[in-house]
Amino acid sequence: MQHVPRKRFGQNFLIDTEIVSDIISAIHSASDDLLVEIGPGLAALTRPLLQTVDHLHVVEIDRNIVEHLQQQFAGDKLTIHSGDALEFDYASLGQNLRVVGNLPYNISTPLLFHLSQFTSSIRDLHFMLQKEVVERMVASPSTPHYGRLSVMLQCRFEMEQLFLVPPESFRPMPKVESAVVRLIPRRQPVIAPNREKLFANIVSTAFSQRRKTLRNTLRQYLTPEDYAAIEIDPGLRAENLSVAQFSHITDYLSER
Repeated sequence: MQHVPRKRFGQNFLIDTEIVSDIISAIHSASDDLLVEIGPGLAALTRPLLQTVDHLHVVEIDRNIVEHLQQQFAGDKLTIHSGDALEFDYASLGQNLRVVGNLPYNISTPLLFHLSQFTSSIRDLHFMLQKEVVERMVASPSTPHYGRLSVMLQCRFEMEQLFLVPPESFRPMPKVESAVVRLIPRRQPVIAPNREKLFANIVSTAFSQRRKTLRNTLRQYLTPEDYAAIEIDPGLRAENLSVAQFSHITDYLSER
């Protein structure tokens, strides 16, 4: 298929067969897995995935690619959902869902947050993302890459960077390195559902001015007496707090 990559869709098509093989091995799918691929593009992953599962779902926004997939994979093994992955209801496909994809860099963060709404229906996720984003996702407290994204995803997922992917593995070639990451939803929630909004607000406020201490950034939430009660040093910055500590602050404020 001759397809001109569209910038508005963030299209960088994977062409490296060795990387494709590595991703397929990492997913290690079984024939009866309920698998959905986001952004199949030119089918670099779609084709080998169809050889490992009885049925595959794909979500694709580019109508030209949808038409090509319909022509290339006629039959009942592939279901194509034509639409925006940011609006798709993944729970509608069933339970124990496995999600894979080479995600467009321009929507990767909002897409990860969208998918986090469906963790009760998802078994695991394997994504190719910009290396910098993956580093932020898996970062530990008190490291340069640790931030709001780290906390908000780590409270929902256990995550592991699997391997790096060089720019020359794509067409067109991006200006950055990529990485493949595995996400597994936490079965025991870090935050109670009725406290998620408060948790998100506290994390966002704490990281809104990274160089300032908690004493300054969270002054609308916590008093000096509160810090003593929760045993957290108000002289710390947001980047120094673990997910568990942000959860502890949220629980304290909810119960106070």
